[in-house]
Amino acid sequence: MNSAVRLFNSVFGIVCWAVAFALLSIMAQSSQGLPQTWSTVEQAHVADGFKLEHVYDVANSQGSWVSLAVDPQGRMIASDQDGMLYRIAVDAEKKSVAVEPINVRTGRAHGLLCAFDSLYVMSHRGDGQPSGLYRVRDTNNDDQYDTVELLVKMEGDGEHGPHAIVLSPDGKSLYLCGGNHTKVPPFETSRVPQIWQEDQVLPRLWDPNGHAVNIMAPGGWVVQCDPDGKNIDLVSIGYRNQYDIAFNPEGELFTFDADMEWDIGLPWYRPTRVCHVTSGSEFGWRSGTGKWPSYYPDSLPAVMDIGPASPTGVSFGTGAGFPEKYKRALFVADWSYGVIYAMHLRPQGASFAAERETLVSGPGMAVTDMVVNPVDGAMYFLIGGRKSRSAMFRVSWAGAEAESGSVEITGENDLHQLRRELELLHGEPVDSADQVVARAWPQMGHADRHIRFAARAAIERMPFGSWKGRALDAAADEGLSVTERINWALASVRCGDDAAREAAIQAMLKIDWNSLETIDQLSMLRVIGLGLARSGAVDDSVRSAICQALEPAFPARDSRCNAELCRLLVAAKSASVVEPAMTLMEQAPTQEQQIHFFYCLGNATVGWTPELRDRYFQWYLTTGSMRGGNSFAKFISNIRDVAIANLDAGEKSRLEGLLAQAPERADPVPVVSHQKREFVRKWAVADMEPLGDNDLASRNLENGRAMFLVGQCYQCHRLDGEGGSVGPDLTPAGRRFITKDLLETMIEPNKAISDQYQAMVFQLDDGRVVTGRIANLNNQTYMIQTNMLDPGNFTRIDTPNIVGMRPSTVSMMPEGLLDTMTRDDVMDLVAFLRSVADNAAGVAGNQPPGQ
Repeated sequence: MNSAVRLFNSVFGIVCWAVAFALLSIMAQSSQGLPQTWSTVEQAHVADGFKLEHVYDVANSQGSWVSLAVDPQGRMIASDQDGMLYRIAVDAEKKSVAVEPINVRTGRAHGLLCAFDSLYVMSHRGDGQPSGLYRVRDTNNDDQYDTVELLVKMEGDGEHGPHAIVLSPDGKSLYLCGGNHTKVPPFETSRVPQIWQEDQVLPRLWDPNGHAVNIMAPGGWVVQCDPDGKNIDLVSIGYRNQYDIAFNPEGELFTFDADMEWDIGLPWYRPTRVCHVTSGSEFGWRSGTGKWPSYYPDSLPAVMDIGPASPTGVSFGTGAGFPEKYKRALFVADWSYGVIYAMHLRPQGASFAAERETLVSGPGMAVTDMVVNPVDGAMYFLIGGRKSRSAMFRVSWAGAEAESGSVEITGENDLHQLRRELELLHGEPVDSADQVVARAWPQMGHADRHIRFAARAAIERMPFGSWKGRALDAAADEGLSVTERINWALASVRCGDDAAREAAIQAMLKIDWNSLETIDQLSMLRVIGLGLARSGAVDDSVRSAICQALEPAFPARDSRCNAELCRLLVAAKSASVVEPAMTLMEQAPTQEQQIHFFYCLGNATVGWTPELRDRYFQWYLTTGSMRGGNSFAKFISNIRDVAIANLDAGEKSRLEGLLAQAPERADPVPVVSHQKREFVRKWAVADMEPLGDNDLASRNLENGRAMFLVGQCYQCHRLDGEGGSVGPDLTPAGRRFITKDLLETMIEPNKAISDQYQAMVFQLDDGRVVTGRIANLNNQTYMIQTNMLDPGNFTRIDTPNIVGMRPSTVSMMPEGLLDTMTRDDVMDLVAFLRSVADNAAGVAGNQPPGQ
């Protein structure tokens, strides 16, 4: 490659990187307000019969609003993500809006609630104050809040910090939730059996970019407390980062939990999910490779998997002036794609299933929170977050009067009633063990998973000694159903000692594998795996028994069974698992399945031949064509490092040449020919006027794609299911932002920086200053990425040498990102990004090239 081309690649690589990262960092509002808000409304999709209205543009000085509540007078209260509280009085008939600041020293709220003559504020970080639950009051009845009291101090902050507050169905207590970076507040009681562990059958790999490293179970949580923040009761665990919770009219609680988008393309990736938050429930989030599949019986499945999204506010339509179908719907907001979904729930066993409908969607509608205002029956929602332009909108019913008729009650059937009866046992004291076990015992083999879970949770809260004998006898009783035997064995390995775990494992190994339904096979394998994971030491005879019983079953017909059999046989040190697993790895139809076997085999220490070792490391060289999220490539490399560490000196020497090779990266799209591009001008947003989205209607999408391709951005970023593994997924960017926001993020990248990509400035004791993004903390050493074009090249800083550290106010991206592009080039690029996002969201319009 000649020097001009190398220079071009370097410059445009930086430009493309910077554009990509800038698109995910929304900019602060300009002093001119929101001239394109009405354009946003006009281009939005609204479900038939509904009307969308713009209510209010949040002034720059008022910040970016992310949380919303309704006070007893029907006024709304909002919180700036990084600032104070505001009260909003809306007169829909007069189309007037009055906004006033609430002058108390709290805010930065991800959750707000008016109840018990108080305003409750869940502050995610402080202005010099702790994170936690605050109560704000008007003590002199002048209609102005004047006192602030910290009720519950919490350890955790930021976007994975303390989140929502809602009123209990009986109106007597509060429910709170927090993300996985926030410790559960000290609790007096727990409906969740307090026996949670990481439960990893094979060694876990942490996220190689440092996200959630050393954050352990229970992850995100839901608690209940009294109005004074006392008597905290732990309700549910195992979430990643659920921002909001909501009760339906029957008192069933729901949430919308986040994914880890950096894991896209990897076998442990779990999409965003709507969850039914039942008493004592566990949803299986664990950090890094440790996330539990939804079929593990010690957790509960989602009501619905949504897919890539950024979950924010949730609300039921209770009290809205909507047709009955929508009054009973669960509304969930996706910040990334600018969508509010109506989830139409229907009973399915003791839980629910759902059908999804788009209520509102539109470019620039980064929805943060929503409420139903009972005064006018409308739904109000906010857009904003991360210092972006913020506004309030109103959704009301404008269609014909809804037809009268019966509507299915979403929470009332016999199985729901049985589950709730069992959940009452989750509050029983331990001295009621005999009664609890007697009442829950008959349901341990119930056909419904939620019933079994509720029964087992009730029993697991009781001292193991009070039910140990009955449990182990039941697990081995061939006269009982297989489901009941498995559930008793599951309780025994979770609560018992090593002797009980060994007895439960042996009971499972006596069950005829071929006689089981697939779901029972998976559950049986999980019980055995938990027995290995929770035992301090497993006797060789037990490992031998596991191998003898399960090796004939591998490979199985079901891909999930193959995944668990491979995991378990490697952990049991099977000498015959490697060869069939290698064949599965090479022939599996998806990259996720292939990578799972690669991960398992990386931990295998027996059963290798030179030919199998060669095949294993040769397969690694094929991964250059695979694509995934931000951590994808490093996870693959780290799995390989584990396998290399398990080689002896002779194997390392023999494989030296093969191990020195790297995957040859295959581009998912053709590489555009490179040519030197001259400086055009130092662009400002004003130079791009007019900025109406109509200016994008006839754009050259092929050229827009070229502007994205010339810097080979696909090598670093995922777009519409294709692309690289280092940067964030840019698919939703074109719908997340209106045109002006997109341009501002590219032209002025320093206005706002997402805390996910924010750099830190380190002042060292030798006078040096290091600026970069923290990728990991290993013991007393920070691993710092100082060059985003070389993210694997870390600067190591030992904590004793740090004099001071602070968040950087400067993006790791340079300015002048578009200086070599013409105005047409820039607008073509914006149009291309919009077309990709529209296509991903299923919105009609210009299709990106190749569609």
